[in-house]
This record gives sequence, C-alpha cells and structure tokens, in this order.
Amino acid sequence: QVQLVESGGTLVQAGDSLRLACAASRRNFSSGVMGWFRQAPGKEREFAAAIMWSGTNTWYGDSVKGRFTISRDNAKMTVYLQMNSLKPEDTAVYYCAAGPLTTATVNGDARAYDYWGQGTQVTVSS
Repeated sequence: QVQLVESGGTLVQAGDSLRLACAASRRNFSSGVMGWFRQAPGKEREFAAAIMWSGTNTWYGDSVKGRFTISRDNAKMTVYLQMNSLKPEDTAVYYCAAGPLTTATVNGDARAYDYWGQGTQVTVSS
C-alpha cells in the first residue's frame, strides 16, 4: 500500500507560480511512475505530468507542456509539480498518483494508476 499526500494548493493570481508537493509513504517500486492529474468542476480528470522514480524521463500533458515541470526527491520520497505562468483555466483539484511503468501510465491514463492522494485545490484568479 502506498499513501500519497499532496500539499501546496492555494489561491494565486494569473501569471503567478506555485509548487505542489506529493509525499509518498514509500516508493511504489524502483521502476514505478508518479503522476500529477487535475480535475476542474464538471470536467474529466486530466493528465498533467509523470515521472519515474529512477532515470530522467518525464511526460507532460499538452495543456501544461512548457509551463509545468515535474521533479522528484528520492531521499524525501516526494514528487513536485512546479507550475509557472498560471492561468485561470489551471484552476482545479490537483491529484498525485502512483502506478507501474507502462505505456498507459506515461500516456496519462488515470485508470492505469493504482494509488491516489486526496487532492489539493489550486485556484487561479484573473
């Protein structure tokens, strides 16, 4: 069992930056993947980014590419999502998730992830 706890969500203004953190109770496994998703009211859950616990590979959803950066600190078992140039349409509950390294997880299929955090609210005002 992996427990995930997100933090860092808050109210910011358009153009601001914000960093979210996701602390894992343990690594899912050495080749596992950690992902960030977001869900706005009335919309489906959307893939934002994913990273492996080992190696340098990262993956991003089209809507955040170039503005968001995912990173990790293995010693702290924490994954971060640095969000720059925030827009009102980035307003959502942000979730982190853990899953195996598969084509589905790195392509952002939420159904392929096994563990989820409770989410943290990010609100971007215009």
